[in-house]
Amino acid sequence: MTMTKQAAIPCILMRGGTSKGPYFVTTDLPADVETRDKVLLAAMGSPDARQIDGVGGATTLTSKVAMVQPSTREGVDVDYLFAQVSITEAFVDTAPSCGNILSGVGPFAIERGMVEITGEETAVTIFNVNTNSRIEAIVKTDADGVVYAGDTEIAGVPGTAAPVRLNFMDIVGSKTGKLLPTGNLIEQINGVVVTLIDVSVPMMIFRAADLGKTGYETPAELDADADFFARMEAMRMIAGERMGLGDVTGKVIPKVAMLSEPKGEGHISARYFVPQNTHAAFAVTGGLCVSTCAMLEGSVSDGLARRPEGDDRLVLIEHPSGLLDVALKTKGSGANLEVISGGAIRTARKLMAGELYVPADLLG
Repeated sequence: MTMTKQAAIPCILMRGGTSKGPYFVTTDLPADVETRDKVLLAAMGSPDARQIDGVGGATTLTSKVAMVQPSTREGVDVDYLFAQVSITEAFVDTAPSCGNILSGVGPFAIERGMVEITGEETAVTIFNVNTNSRIEAIVKTDADGVVYAGDTEIAGVPGTAAPVRLNFMDIVGSKTGKLLPTGNLIEQINGVVVTLIDVSVPMMIFRAADLGKTGYETPAELDADADFFARMEAMRMIAGERMGLGDVTGKVIPKVAMLSEPKGEGHISARYFVPQNTHAAFAVTGGLCVSTCAMLEGSVSDGLARRPEGDDRLVLIEHPSGLLDVALKTKGSGANLEVISGGAIRTARKLMAGELYVPADLLG
């Protein structure tokens, strides 16, 4: 009896924001995309609802991968490609990005020697291959390397850690080239008023009440309503076509959010869908998009959002796990709103460094 040999691939398992997954140096994975995806599926243990034969955590937030390498682009330190690995299907999606996993890219680049430490803070300029955009990550460091300990709390993660500041540039029209892909602030899909918007990620956004919800339901309560998801998915299919994304069956973009009035200190309350279930907290990219919509006069956020004055705004989004703060720099208003940049504070932590094993025959 012979046993299948194992192939070792170096990686660091990291928590990035409210997500978790293995971070690889891109060149440690196969260059051929089909082969690479087979390796990632095996690494995470997909397809299998428990992901028992891999390092995936059996949730969408813990079935994510980062691939990072030194960049040849001018003014950029590293290139980052994100992959969402399906749990129950043999599918790897690199169409979207993930701002939570992104928060671990700067620390990973420093850990792997791609970026030199510059002092108490080290700036890492990242090119997001998924969205063709640049992000500056400000990472706490000292003479020994990345500093992970700190007193910053983020909703959805227990305890505290050092802050990672993410400054997003080139975020408008990430996939469609436009803030409003259809040119409309609002439109109707299947009788429901929506805003179709693209800031960091294309999204369909609607008011909770228009689909019979309060907007304050828990993720479990929403996920249990199959009719609600069926109705929302039918709308999302039409939204994808209208936004120029084609047939989005089986794809995760456009993402979806529903809005309601804030109950606490936030400026808007929202639930974020990924899109076949409800996010336990909130994605950073989704937060950039939803906060922009919340500040956009004439959008579905009218009558719901509290809008801070000025061009430099800190927008607080209430979500199931707490608050997400987004710093927006804008100009103009209404359909002429211009988003200059967006920022968010996340945290990250190195969980394990070593080698991840996959069946050797996957590598040919």
